Amino acid sequence: MDDREFEQLVKKHKNTIYTVCFMFSKDSEEVNDLFQEVLINIWQGLPSFKGQSKMETWIWRISLNTCISCERKKKKNATVPLTMDVDFFEDKDADAQQVRMLYDRVHRLKPFDRAIVLLWLEGIAYDEIAAIVGITTSNVATRLFRIREQLKQMSNN
Repeated sequence: MDDREFEQLVKKHKNTIYTVCFMFSKDSEEVNDLFQEVLINIWQGLPSFKGQSKMETWIWRISLNTCISCERKKKKNATVPLTMDVDFFEDKDADAQQVRMLYDRVHRLKPFDRAIVLLWLEGIAYDEIAAIVGITTSNVATRLFRIREQLKQMSNN
């Protein structure tokens, strides 16, 4: 694959990649860093892509694995977080508050569970989620049930 083809691939899947990165960080600079890491991993992995799954499935998997790995490294090397000057959820209406509450609760989940919820919220079918994260379809259904229960039990803090 040449540079132009890679650029087209990134343009086609940038929303997917950005969505995953955003779900794993609240800091815009870190989101951009994650995005760059995902692109590097896609570029490096392309020669080994055998087409056994759809390209979109493969990109979801690379994106999620990259963000989960970075999250683990981040926790291993914990630092004091900087505060953001921008609040993406400044809106004070009821819908915006619901979105903020959901985002905050999902962000408190373990990275693997967060990945599953993200894929589900994107409307991806259970069998496709299973292929992306490497578990069975019935395990996806079970985990989503447990995750939804966990989200319900969380306080708004």
